[in-house]
Amino acid sequence: MSDAGGPVPGTITGDVMAVALLDTLFSQSTVGLHVLDTELRVERVNSLSDAVDTEQIVGLHFTEAYLLDDPDDAEQLLHGVLESGVPVLDRVIRGRLMQAPGPSRSLMVTLHRLDGPGGHPLGVLAAVVDVNEREKARSRADCLTAVRREVGHSLDVAATCEGLVAALVPRFAGFAVVEVVDEVLRGSPPANGPLGPDVLLRRAAQRGLGGDGTAGDMRRLPDRTPFALAVNDLRPRLSALGPDTPWLAADPESARMTEVSGAHSLIVVPLKLHGTVLGLVSLYRFPGAEPYDEDDLALALTAAAHAALSIENARRYERDHVIASTVQRRLLPQHDGARVAVETAHVLLPGRNSGCWFDTIGLSGARTALIIGNVEGHGLLTAITMGQLRTVIHALAGLDLEPDEVLARLNDTADRLAEERRSLPPGDSLHNQSLTATCLYAVYDPFARTCTVARAGHPAPVVVAPDGSPVALDVPEGPSLFSADSAPFATTTVELGEGSVLAFLTGSLLPDARSMAGVQDALAYPDRPLRQLADSIVYSLPADAHPDGAALLLARTGVVPPDRVATWELAHDRTTPSIARTLVRDRLEGWNLDEETIEATELIVSELITNAVRYGNPPLHLRLLLDRTLTCEVHDTSPVAPHLRHARTVDEGGRGLFIVSQLATHWGTRYGADGKALWTEQEIPDPEGGS
Repeated sequence: MSDAGGPVPGTITGDVMAVALLDTLFSQSTVGLHVLDTELRVERVNSLSDAVDTEQIVGLHFTEAYLLDDPDDAEQLLHGVLESGVPVLDRVIRGRLMQAPGPSRSLMVTLHRLDGPGGHPLGVLAAVVDVNEREKARSRADCLTAVRREVGHSLDVAATCEGLVAALVPRFAGFAVVEVVDEVLRGSPPANGPLGPDVLLRRAAQRGLGGDGTAGDMRRLPDRTPFALAVNDLRPRLSALGPDTPWLAADPESARMTEVSGAHSLIVVPLKLHGTVLGLVSLYRFPGAEPYDEDDLALALTAAAHAALSIENARRYERDHVIASTVQRRLLPQHDGARVAVETAHVLLPGRNSGCWFDTIGLSGARTALIIGNVEGHGLLTAITMGQLRTVIHALAGLDLEPDEVLARLNDTADRLAEERRSLPPGDSLHNQSLTATCLYAVYDPFARTCTVARAGHPAPVVVAPDGSPVALDVPEGPSLFSADSAPFATTTVELGEGSVLAFLTGSLLPDARSMAGVQDALAYPDRPLRQLADSIVYSLPADAHPDGAALLLARTGVVPPDRVATWELAHDRTTPSIARTLVRDRLEGWNLDEETIEATELIVSELITNAVRYGNPPLHLRLLLDRTLTCEVHDTSPVAPHLRHARTVDEGGRGLFIVSQLATHWGTRYGADGKALWTEQEIPDPEGGS
């Protein structure tokens, strides 16, 4: 039995155990262990790798032993642990041992303070683990997540390419370029690979610091380069870059970019889909980043495949949109119509929607119909629906109906179109697609100086007086076209001074009261040219005010010049036709019209006056109006209109309106509160002999 104060035979003292444990940890641990003193100098370190002589880093400051990307942050971290005693666990930093070759790597650091008796700090234990491969795998996963998040949510090719480079830089590349075949950007189908040497590629997007090109640049791919090879065999290329890279001699632009930026690694991936070539993705890495490897190549292929599918979807949409927009523009008026008492100007803003439309239609009595509407949706079928509604509007306008009646009959047509769509087979893609449209119909009368407005779910027009002050126009809102609401349409009539300006806009241009105020401010100078006013309205809109497209129609009110109109009140007796013929000849000769037109007009007026005397009620008025056509109007207070008949050979009467219909280009009857007006229009021959 040993003495009470000595060690028990066969046992190990605590100090010996601690030393043995420490030696084992430093010799066997796969983790880099570093004992730092209070000055953060390395006092002891285990063997980190065969390529590193650990003895050379003993005595060095930790930030000297490791070449860190952010040494100040690391030193602050070490001092924090030394002062507070709070450990730091699993913090990832970038750097490498001073003797280790290559670029910085991801290192996971765990720090614990070493305390002596009484809690006095002796130093810091730093455990360093190389987690570079793990971090690279995590970074690749994050990059793919970013690609899926940024790419595929837009039907715009340029936005899709921008999303791809935003996802890749700086996560995966220092500089990224996406080039798309120029014809693909224009909506044409992509060609099967390989890509011909003369095919132009347009730079659709780029991000990062490298190269002097800009988005929109075009180029042909130089032969014997990774770019040309990738689009020839549709396989990616991984290439080291440097002064001795042989293919750079065939591509001076890439050689200059490599020299200036210091790029050392390149991945080129074709954008391909089902054997067709859409474009090319080029990814560069610069000093401080590891060269690309085969795992990086796999990620680039996955990202490019996702982008190619999204670009093809965007291309198909762009092609359909171009077709629909072309149809839309062909269905709209090609020029601002010149009217005797109304000046108009329009703007059609491009966007996804292809159903905006506007129109100006000349009506009898120098009146003008001002129309604007919108069919919700995009694509060819939306443009076709717009064209159908516009055609119906033209037909209804020729009937001289009131604006509320026009919209009511237009809505009947809309209901029939909706029923036709509902009757399609259930498998048809249009079967369950509802239709929605709005329309506003206004008629300006220059003689009464009034504008009568009705609307079907459309915003009311913005009106300013000749002095620039806003004019209140409260137009009851009727139901939208294609809706189940059967409420009637109503009209509002407002008197307008000569030189007033009316602005008809689609709903996307007037989302709130602030937009309304902006339009009124732009129209506060109504004496300016209408085109300038229209542009001012567009300039005042927020950048994202019309992503679906929009239409704007401006109209400035006027009057018929006195020298282009003649009006007479005539007696209601049998001698009036003869008197009317004399008045007409005298007036038309004063307008220097040809003899054939004068004789035809005399006959037309004679027949209309005869009908009015025989079947109408006094008072009787005759009006001649000279515009692009010659208009004759005979007004009486009877609500009964004559009808065109085809008289038989032996009949003594019934030929009046038939004669009128043969001599006039257009004719009709317009009803009002005080009776009716029979009117005709005649084309005026060109003085030089044209028609």
